[in-house]
Amino acid sequence: MRDRLSRVIYVGKARDLRKRLANYFTPARSRMADLKTRALLDSVWDFTLHVVRSDAEAVLLEGRLIKEYRPKYNISFRDDKNFLQIKVNLDDPFPKFSLVRLKKNDGARYYGPYAHSGALRATLEILKRKYGLRSCRPRVPTEKDYRHCHDDIIKNCSAPCVGKISEADYRARVLEACKFLEGRSKDVPEELEQEMQAAAARHDFEKAAALRDLVTALRRTAAKSRRFLRGDALPRAVDPLADLNELGEALGLPRPPVLMECFDISNITNTHVVASMVRFKDGVPDRSSYRRYRIKSVEGQDDFASMAEVVRRRYARLLAVAREAHPEAAEFSQEEAGEAVARLPMPAADRIPDLVVVDGGRGQLSSAVGELRRLGLRGQPVIGLAKEREEIYFPNDSQPLRLSHESGGLKLLQRIRDEAHRVANGYHQLLMKRRVSESRLDDVEGVNKSRKQALLRAFGSVERLRRVAVEDIAAVPGIGPKLALQIRDSLGGEAAKRLRGSRLSP
Repeated sequence: MRDRLSRVIYVGKARDLRKRLANYFTPARSRMADLKTRALLDSVWDFTLHVVRSDAEAVLLEGRLIKEYRPKYNISFRDDKNFLQIKVNLDDPFPKFSLVRLKKNDGARYYGPYAHSGALRATLEILKRKYGLRSCRPRVPTEKDYRHCHDDIIKNCSAPCVGKISEADYRARVLEACKFLEGRSKDVPEELEQEMQAAAARHDFEKAAALRDLVTALRRTAAKSRRFLRGDALPRAVDPLADLNELGEALGLPRPPVLMECFDISNITNTHVVASMVRFKDGVPDRSSYRRYRIKSVEGQDDFASMAEVVRRRYARLLAVAREAHPEAAEFSQEEAGEAVARLPMPAADRIPDLVVVDGGRGQLSSAVGELRRLGLRGQPVIGLAKEREEIYFPNDSQPLRLSHESGGLKLLQRIRDEAHRVANGYHQLLMKRRVSESRLDDVEGVNKSRKQALLRAFGSVERLRRVAVEDIAAVPGIGPKLALQIRDSLGGEAAKRLRGSRLSP
């Protein structure tokens, strides 16, 4: 966060930037903030965003930026301490691992820095026990040091000081530990995981939990992350307009795709198949233009047919709006629909986008392209973004395009794809929650909400209602003989079979 003079006054990190900023800028929460936070909010004038790949990278970058800019509203990381690193000097006769905070030009190997000091210390202890590495201080340990050390007795050291292991064998163990720190060996966590599973099978859950924590610490330490040291280049800041230009050049478009629309299908079950359409304008979300769809013409889980339906519905509507607004433009035009509509002075919300993005590979893209051609939008730029390798597919090219993962154009595509995925899944979850409160009685003509509640209060469930006599149903206040017979008929036959075993609430 920067003030009016562009000075950095606060550095923070968040997995969900929207929620984090809401903690500051939602009026109800900002009024309840302490005096320091209010002063910060009054001073904020601008933001700079940097995207990293993991929590560990976020901690390292946050620490580096705070030490560099020393923002007035930050407390943590303002001291002169650096993150821990592991040091080992392979020139020593019997090298040992130690934790340091400063890297020196002394010919030793350094690993890190590491964001999680607790996990790092646990990892180092595991490596020492696994490979029998010494932890004593002398550069060359002797028998005198052995008399004051108990690591050999408890099997935590191979005791090179008294010649229980040769220098060459000891060095080989050190190099094996180095391979793990470099991410080239997975033997240690795999062995501990096998021990954990064996302990759990013996119902020794305390030991299994301790081994689980050790495995977590090992993997957290061995996970690859970028180092953010002073003088290094910062990760790319989010610049929507620059990302737009870069994407337009990468896709070979005549101009940057100022208006982009992305489609995604959510069909976790056959109960509700839904789709989402999200629109980005100038590289940022245009939430007022988002649309959600229930798939109507497709039976079961068919992503290709569902994608065809939602693309057809979206752009058939936009074309209909354009023809209604400018009937004279289409009356004598010999152009295709897309070319004619592109020249019309339509409001941004009803314009055909500069780029259509389909979440999926060749199959989803082919379905979308087929519908666009049927609508006369043959020249419409459209691509498919496959999630597994982030490959970009084009309609008439069998070879996908792979952009660098650091490319701003790819990051923009990922942002719009992830937003479409979020909206589609959110709509699917909403419909599933609504279904919990639905009942088979909702489909019976003449049964309103109050009558449905009266029936369920009287009989408890639709299944029980099926088994009672018509006279008992008619005895419920507000029902009567005619409606009771209609209810009994509606719940019989195949409908009754589908309801067998179910218990629905009102």
